[in-house]
Amino acid sequence: MSRGRKQNEPKKDPAAEACADGVRLAMANPALAAIEAKLCREKECALAPRHGLARVTSNGTVHLHPTRLAEPEEWAWALAHALIHLGFGHVPAATGERVQPDRHDLAARCTVVNRFLLTVPVGRPPDHLPLSYPGGDEEQLAASWRRTGIPGAYEHCGTAAGEADQLLLPWSRWGGQVPDWQIAFAHALTRTMSTALDLAGGRRDSMTGGPTRLHPWERALSWFVSSYPLLGGIAAGITLVADAELARAHGISVAAVNPEAGEIYVNPLRRFDDEEWRFVLAHEMLHAALRHGDRCGTRDPFLFNIACDYVINGWLTEMQVGTMPEGLLHDPELTGLSAEEVHDRIARDLRRTRRLATLRGKGAGDILGGPLGAPRDYVDLDELYRRGLARGLDLHEQQDRGHLPGGLVEEIRALSHPPLPWDARLARWFDEFVPSPQPVRTYARPSRRQAATPGIPRAGRYFPPEEIARCTFGVVLDTSGSMDRVLLGKALGAIASYAEARDVPAARVVFCDAAPHDAGYLPVTDIAGRVRVRGRGGTVLQPGIDLLHRADDFPPAAPVLVITDGWCDVLRVRREHAYLIPQGARLPFSARGPVFRVS
Repeated sequence: MSRGRKQNEPKKDPAAEACADGVRLAMANPALAAIEAKLCREKECALAPRHGLARVTSNGTVHLHPTRLAEPEEWAWALAHALIHLGFGHVPAATGERVQPDRHDLAARCTVVNRFLLTVPVGRPPDHLPLSYPGGDEEQLAASWRRTGIPGAYEHCGTAAGEADQLLLPWSRWGGQVPDWQIAFAHALTRTMSTALDLAGGRRDSMTGGPTRLHPWERALSWFVSSYPLLGGIAAGITLVADAELARAHGISVAAVNPEAGEIYVNPLRRFDDEEWRFVLAHEMLHAALRHGDRCGTRDPFLFNIACDYVINGWLTEMQVGTMPEGLLHDPELTGLSAEEVHDRIARDLRRTRRLATLRGKGAGDILGGPLGAPRDYVDLDELYRRGLARGLDLHEQQDRGHLPGGLVEEIRALSHPPLPWDARLARWFDEFVPSPQPVRTYARPSRRQAATPGIPRAGRYFPPEEIARCTFGVVLDTSGSMDRVLLGKALGAIASYAEARDVPAARVVFCDAAPHDAGYLPVTDIAGRVRVRGRGGTVLQPGIDLLHRADDFPPAAPVLVITDGWCDVLRVRREHAYLIPQGARLPFSARGPVFRVS
């Protein structure tokens, strides 16, 4: 009886069991499981590959080899490869007659899919496949390989063992809408990445489990990552610190931000809904991303913080990002103004503005200068904020997510193209206004004759004295007691290096404090190292300018460079000129030449 029962039991099929295990491994990936494809493993299937593992058709069916014995990891990789072909739009569903891709398109598409699977590993690829793949999309690779030929390593890197693993067929499911697997895969991939970020941030226990202790401010931050591309890149790099004791100790009523540490501090005792928390977090992220703390300069930090609050709240209200909590600063009359312009307006009524409140509280700015937690290593997030905002703006415009205020777009574009450093702009000024000596060729001074043609004289090169005398510039140097020696060293070193690079033989240097001291023409190599600062009295620079104007040996077209700390008299320079002043300093007059601020 037991022998008959064993005879009636079906025989195990190792190939079928391994294939089923591989399917389960591939479907464990949420992004692949979202592609609603059918699997076919029929023995009589004419579309299955003869020697490979899988072939995908534009009808959304993956045809698997019915008898091939392979490891479950290999089946998982082959199925993921086929499904990603659907997700990448390589085999789109369509009605009518279909034109099959040529071997260049097939190789390029399989290369792109395999390159993607290196970053999202599913299963194990076959051993004969390469470990790296060239860059570029499918069209670029196919066009390049049509010109140069397909490299042997990439010609058969699909799942059909030398055959085409992609097949275009007319849409054959009657009564059904033609699906778009590309959109379904993109949405599923976005959800998967958002879940992974929640898992890394401790807001989830697993990729499949539910959220753990998801507070409203955490839900608001996750919404930016998954649904608002303009600030999604910034939100991904921000750390939320919700500590009631820390907020009480530092007087944080609602929220504050530390751009250098990449942290937003929220008061967990405040009760806001999700829309209000979105507004609060967007407010603090824009403070950090637009570098409002660094743009304050010599202005009052609290008043500039208030001005930035007016501008940001106006933008967020116009963009309809969340709901503005009651009591925040907003004035429709200030729409379209920059933070600097708003600061100049509100600074006229200091008694009123001192009573205004930010998200941190009354009389305190919500832009912090240092982290509030335990000391640890911090990194400069300026590049992260700049790239996050620029990439977010591009995604926002590509996806038509809605209207953005012109002032915000202008500031983001300005951050994407930061101004050149002062020394680079000074080098451009030298290139434009300080000529370099040009050699003159003449047979009066023949050069060496070539050995191949000793009988042919060659023209020599030399620099005429009048050409050398023309290539110079003047330096009027403030040597008063208020002048910083660090500024002197940086400015003189930059001048000497640029002048030497342009083969300028000498520069006319005039020291000025209470009276001008003419140092004459000095070699550019001596400007930085052996200049002797003579005076340390008051600051009167106009006599030094006039000395150069009246000098007979100073060329009329030579430019003048004025180095000062800004504490000087009003200057009138009647030739091309420029100023070098410290960062944050101001000249007491409107400069007609360029002003380079040494940082």
